Amino acid sequence: MHETLKTIDSMSGVLCEAVERVLTACTKKNITSSTTIQSIPKITMKPDIGCFVTLSGDYNGLLVMNFTGSAAMSIYKNYMMSMGLPENELSSHFTSNEVTDSIGEIVNQIMGEFIRLIGETFLLTANCGQPKVLALNSAITLTIDSDYRDNRRIAFSIEHDRFQVELALEQTEFITIPRRGVTARI
Repeated sequence: MHETLKTIDSMSGVLCEAVERVLTACTKKNITSSTTIQSIPKITMKPDIGCFVTLSGDYNGLLVMNFTGSAAMSIYKNYMMSMGLPENELSSHFTSNEVTDSIGEIVNQIMGEFIRLIGETFLLTANCGQPKVLALNSAITLTIDSDYRDNRRIAFSIEHDRFQVELALEQTEFITIPRRGVTARI
């Protein structure tokens, strides 16, 4: 039996690919994602490091990445050492500007890859804002001034540390336009 995926679930699969590609390239570590996409009621930035970025264009949405302090440090250290910086010169605490700036740069790269892959897959495009990264002591729920009822969470691992990506989209459904002699790319 063929199961039709909701648009947000198809996009979540593309997002998984973008996160894994970019983080593997940046950190030279194996990045894995859960085989399950969670449907969640709302998008929340959670401690220790939260990052959010908006999408607008042919599709509109919000992406949040949540890292534990140890996951943020693992990504930061592996990223910087892959560029040749010695470990003894790196920041030692996840709340430092160097760590949050690096996480912001990596999320920016992830967004670029995500937008590129969505463009290749669906022939649609969007722009993203500059990622905003915060060191958090408590959770912050983001309320979007739109009807974003579809929200998803995907869990990832780097070494023994976990982090999550949450995606909210406007109510949208991607439907391939039937055309004679043209095969669908989806």
